[in-house]
Amino acid sequence: MELDADKEIFFSLLKAGLWEGEVKISAESDADWGKILRLAEEQSVVGLMAAATEHMKSMTVPQEWALQFIGEALAIEQRNKAMNAFVGELMERLQEAGIRALLVKGQGIAQCYERPLWRTCGDVDLFLNEEDYAKAKDLLLPGASSVEEEHKKKKHQGMTIDGWVVELHGRLYSGLSSRVERVMDDIRQDTFCNEQVRSWMNGKSPIILMKAENDAFYVFTHILGHFYKGGIGLRQICDWCRLLYTYKDTLNHELLESRIKKAGLMTEWKAFGALAVKYLGMPVEAMPLLRSSSTSEAAKPITNAQEFKKFKRKADRIMEFVMMSGNFGHNRDMSYYSKYPYLMRKCISMGRRISDLFRHARIFPMDSLLFSFSIINNGIRSAVRGE
Repeated sequence: MELDADKEIFFSLLKAGLWEGEVKISAESDADWGKILRLAEEQSVVGLMAAATEHMKSMTVPQEWALQFIGEALAIEQRNKAMNAFVGELMERLQEAGIRALLVKGQGIAQCYERPLWRTCGDVDLFLNEEDYAKAKDLLLPGASSVEEEHKKKKHQGMTIDGWVVELHGRLYSGLSSRVERVMDDIRQDTFCNEQVRSWMNGKSPIILMKAENDAFYVFTHILGHFYKGGIGLRQICDWCRLLYTYKDTLNHELLESRIKKAGLMTEWKAFGALAVKYLGMPVEAMPLLRSSSTSEAAKPITNAQEFKKFKRKADRIMEFVMMSGNFGHNRDMSYYSKYPYLMRKCISMGRRISDLFRHARIFPMDSLLFSFSIINNGIRSAVRGE
C-alpha cells in the first residue's frame, strides 16, 4: 500500500509509541496534524501516538496538536483507571458467589503494553465454563441497566452495569468455520479442565487470564472475525503484537503452530504477521511462524524472497481494508440503521458483508469462500430470529 506523507508520519509515530522507540522521520515535514489525529482516532491508537511524541528528535509537533494528543491520552488513562476499579469489584463479586471467570482481551492484554493506561479500552469480556456462565447471568442480569438479546448458540450475553458494557462468554466462538470452532473448544478444555491460565494483579485483586498461547490464538481469531464481518482496526492488531512480543521467550511455538494448522489459518497468520512487521515495526524474530524455532515445514522462517514478497503483498491489501474501514468499521456509513426498517437494514448489512468477502478473496481466495458459508448462514439465522 502506498503511503502519502501524512500516513508515513502516522505509521512512524505508531511504531515509536508501540515499542517506545525513536520516531524515525528523516526531516521536518509540513504535516497535516489534524488528519494524523483523525487517523489515530479512527484506529483507536491515540494513546500510542501521544507516547510517540515524547520520542521525536528530527521534527516537532505543533504545541496545539501536542496538547490535544496528550489531553486525549490522559482522558484514556482516567477511563482505564475507572475500568480497572470496576473490573476488580466485578471479579470480587463473582468470586464471592463461587463463580470463576477469566478476563479475556481488553484490560488483560493492556498489561502487555509499556503504558497500559494509554491503551484505549473497550468492553469487559468474561470467559466462563457452562455452569458458571448460567450462574453469572443469574447474579448480574437483575442489576444491569440494559440487557442485550442472548445468543444461545454462542453462549453470549451482553449487558450494561454501572455504565460499563459487560459480555459473558460461555464458549469461544468465531463464526468462521467448524475447524476454527474445534480449536476454540480445545482451548476451552485446556483452560477449564487443564487449568492452563495466567494472572494479572489489578491492584490487590488477582485477575485470571488465559494462557498466552491460548490467548494469542483467540485474539487472532477475534481479529479475523471482525476482518471478515465488518472491519478491524489497528488497535486490535497492536494488541496481538504486544501479546506475542511480551511472551516471545516463553511462548510454546509448537502448540501455537499446531492450533493454527488445525484451524486452517496458517496463510492468514503469516499475512497478518507480515503486516505487523512491515507496518507496525514488530520484530520479525518475535512473530511466531515468520521467525520460529520450530523445525516443521510450515513454521520455517520465511527466507525465500519471493515467498516473503507474496505475504507482504497480502499485507498491503489487508492494510488498505483496515485503513478504509477503521476500528470495528468506524469509517463506514452506518446511517441506514436509523433510516430503514429492520429487514432492509439486514439486507444492506448482508450485502456489505458479501462485498467484503469478494474483496478479501483477492487476499485469501479459498478461505473467503469457505468462511462465506458460515457468515451468510449466521446472518440469515440472525435475521430470522430478529437479532
